[in-house]
Amino acid sequence: MSISQNQTASGRPLRVAPAWVGAAGPRAVAEHHLPVREAVWIWSVRRYARVSLWALPVGAALYGWSTLGVAAPPGPLLLKLAGGWFCAIAMIGLAGLLAASRTRRSAVAGMLIAMAGFIMLLPLAALPAGTGPDGIGLSAAQVHTASLVAAAVTGTGWLLLGWAVFRSKLVNPADGVLLMLAAVSIGAGSHAMRPLPTVGALLLLAAGMGLAWTGSRLIPPA
Repeated sequence: MSISQNQTASGRPLRVAPAWVGAAGPRAVAEHHLPVREAVWIWSVRRYARVSLWALPVGAALYGWSTLGVAAPPGPLLLKLAGGWFCAIAMIGLAGLLAASRTRRSAVAGMLIAMAGFIMLLPLAALPAGTGPDGIGLSAAQVHTASLVAAAVTGTGWLLLGWAVFRSKLVNPADGVLLMLAAVSIGAGSHAMRPLPTVGALLLLAAGMGLAWTGSRLIPPA
């Protein structure tokens, strides 16, 4: 039994957004038939990108909570880890959303760099201040330097993602500016005075809400 190029396996009409398949417009879509399996894959990526963007405001809220000096359970460490996990999910979704834009290379580079920064920060997050890990030979000063480098790498990744959002012409460019300001505030504020990380978290929350709302309305449901 064959499946029509213009229908899905369930028999529903197949609707494809031109920006996601590299076409120039409706005329190009009419002239070029997209295989059903590729259209379903594109629809799945699109749905994941739209939904995962809502993880960014959640991660920003958790990180902002941790900057307030929470002493009661769950504690700042668990809040930071949970916030980083949500932000990592949002980064992947944001890179997927910008995959069809002209800034896709900057978005992918920003995602990979920020992920590298997260990996560097993860083993250092649980260490108490002024201590070094056993069995590695790193002193407390070297651990502090490594944490500064990891924060700088993570901030660089967020800066590239913010620049990609700003130049993409796909979403609101103001969200890209907020994302870049949040990257600078969080990257520098992780080892600075307390109000700066909280301000960065608020900027990230505002950027995340804007991106999630715009992304959910950018492409109609398939």
